Amino acid sequence: MRTLFAAVAVTGLAASVAWGVLELGFLREELRASYVVWTAVCWAFFVVALLLLRRVPARAVTALVLAGTALVGGAALVGDPNTSTDPARYAWDGIVQVNGVSPYAHTPDSGELRDLRPDWIFPESAPFTRDDGTIGERCSQPDRQIHRAYDTETGDVVCTAINRPEVPTIYPPAAELYFAGVRALVGPEIGFFPLQLTGALLVFGTTVALVVTLRRRGLDPRWAALWGWCPLVVGEGITNSHVDLLGAVLVVAATLLVATGRRWRGGIALGAAVATKLIPAIAAPALLRRQPAKVVVASIVTFALLYVPYVATTGWQVLGYLPGYLTEEGYEDGSRFVFMSAFLPDAWTTPVVALLLAVTAALVWVKTPVDSPWLGQLVMIGVVLVAVSPRYPWYALLLVPFVALTGRWEWLAIPLALLVRQLEPYMALQRASLATAVLVILLVSIWRAGPGWSERLGDVVVSDARRLRRLVSRRPARAAATVD
Repeated sequence: MRTLFAAVAVTGLAASVAWGVLELGFLREELRASYVVWTAVCWAFFVVALLLLRRVPARAVTALVLAGTALVGGAALVGDPNTSTDPARYAWDGIVQVNGVSPYAHTPDSGELRDLRPDWIFPESAPFTRDDGTIGERCSQPDRQIHRAYDTETGDVVCTAINRPEVPTIYPPAAELYFAGVRALVGPEIGFFPLQLTGALLVFGTTVALVVTLRRRGLDPRWAALWGWCPLVVGEGITNSHVDLLGAVLVVAATLLVATGRRWRGGIALGAAVATKLIPAIAAPALLRRQPAKVVVASIVTFALLYVPYVATTGWQVLGYLPGYLTEEGYEDGSRFVFMSAFLPDAWTTPVVALLLAVTAALVWVKTPVDSPWLGQLVMIGVVLVAVSPRYPWYALLLVPFVALTGRWEWLAIPLALLVRQLEPYMALQRASLATAVLVILLVSIWRAGPGWSERLGDVVVSDARRLRRLVSRRPARAAATVD
């Protein structure tokens, strides 16, 4: 009966996911309230399913975790992307590469690529009559977000599902190879489903890897459900097929390899992860505790080699829209750091955030155990997400597998805070949600430390003070006086 109740809960989660993907359509202003309710329902089912999973007999846990992951992942496949237009760019980059064109060399509205445009990415414009009687062209669809651009050669209206169609791609080479590989298998006419299916396979495969790792280390395999059943993972990793999922999977692979002493291979996986979305570079400090040169060299060489074919064909255009994106997002002047800007002037936030991340990275590097870097990864990635406060919740896909590897469920408050930022774009609410996430993590961490945490902390402080006093007492009187 315990297993049955947990299975019913995860089935409810899958049904909720499927209903929202099918019925709500693309996230628009008028649908925000509906999305808030739907998101809350999915997360409520997720929490209930996890609580019931704790009561499931050990012999049934692995089967239920994997079956639930497959069921919820399948539910995420039933409709088109619903919170982001990024998959349209992914598909277009894959299509142009299959046709021998570098995605960094041309923009989607380029007239040179006019013959490559499939209708499901570039729908026809709809004519309409203006008030003055003239005929215009409108780019709009009821269930999708469509952008308007102009053909660079003819000046004709170009309607496209691609965001920022007038700029080149922003994605690094590993991501581009991923897009090209998926599109090479299916051709240009099949829509978003191939990337979604690939995302579902990555989620399921990672869940298997997490279960195996947890069991081998004598930990609870139930924790793998924190990844496989997580609404953020199935929503942004599968339905919206964000390439951040691939980066997270490669970081998990790098971490598992380094933890088992295979540092060259771990460095290769880390380099590929960074060449997928750049942000996985924040996972490096926890992997450098022993023989860091192997990891660093392997990752840098891998990153450079992946860029070689694109640099050879496109030159420095491989930077794409990245510089413009950083300016647009406000990271250059510090205005985008929502959490930190609540306490500091914009001009100070960038250097303060940089210092905070440098200190965190140094502590993670020094303190992370060689054979179990999971907690170090969790802390490093979590601190970055809070400090940088990205607008997009899918950046937190990098955090969730380490929540599963550590069982520190409280850190899921960070992805929830970023979801709030996506659904309710009000500055005060965004800051409150991030502050709440930090408070939840601190309070639960204190609770985990047990009732004697303050006494133990005091013992540590007293011990350090005694050690310092003994050190000072051995020095000459003048030195001791100086120290005092």
